Amino acid sequence: MVSKSQIKLIKSLSQKKHRLRERLFIVEGIKGVKEFLSSDFQLYALFGPEILALVDHRNFYEASSAELSKMSSLTTAPEYLAVFRMPDEVPISENGLKVVLDGVRDPGNLGTIIRLCDWFGISDLICSRDTVDCYNNKVVQASMGSLSRINMVYVDLLKFISESQSVPVYGTLLEGSDIYRTKLESEGFIIFGNEANGISSEVQKVINHKISIPQYGKEKNTESLNVATATAITLAEFRRQEFIGK
Repeated sequence: MVSKSQIKLIKSLSQKKHRLRERLFIVEGIKGVKEFLSSDFQLYALFGPEILALVDHRNFYEASSAELSKMSSLTTAPEYLAVFRMPDEVPISENGLKVVLDGVRDPGNLGTIIRLCDWFGISDLICSRDTVDCYNNKVVQASMGSLSRINMVYVDLLKFISESQSVPVYGTLLEGSDIYRTKLESEGFIIFGNEANGISSEVQKVINHKISIPQYGKEKNTESLNVATATAITLAEFRRQEFIGK
């Protein structure tokens, strides 16, 4: 039996201010729930038809489809819904490539970029403070469990990059050098900007390698690529050159 107070709490977690206050977030769907249960994230409560492996009975609440519908943010209620505790911030690794997001606002884009980082072996995703919250319900859903394996950090980008050790800082810009004709390093920062305005002028000041994805269409009327698509193409080229260089 699910109580009214539990439903009220879970519904409130759709808002960032309540997530931050409670230090809790929601994962919906059996695949995502199992991914987080197998990670270092701490389970607060699981709701569904029957208890799952790795779950203590004290954290499980049997829930009907009607009750799950009241708690869920999805159009069709999932079979399972879980609430996890937000982890403490983990230090950023010193080596390797790091993806940096400057003002990415769309939850679907962030969720997809998290999945791309997981796919291409990027352990740290560094975000400006105005980037959408990674524990937003839509971000968690779009990341499809990859959020459980990526270290997310929100910082003052200008200060953070300026204070970092001397490593390459790549920025994806329309006027940058052709990425396929540029020698890319296997470590450093790769910055991607806001969906509408790109990388802010302030952050552009710390970029020392401007790169771009060439446009091959005859008309060349397309203004820009979707930021998640640009991330996929860019990371693929970085890893390709790293593989060839071995």
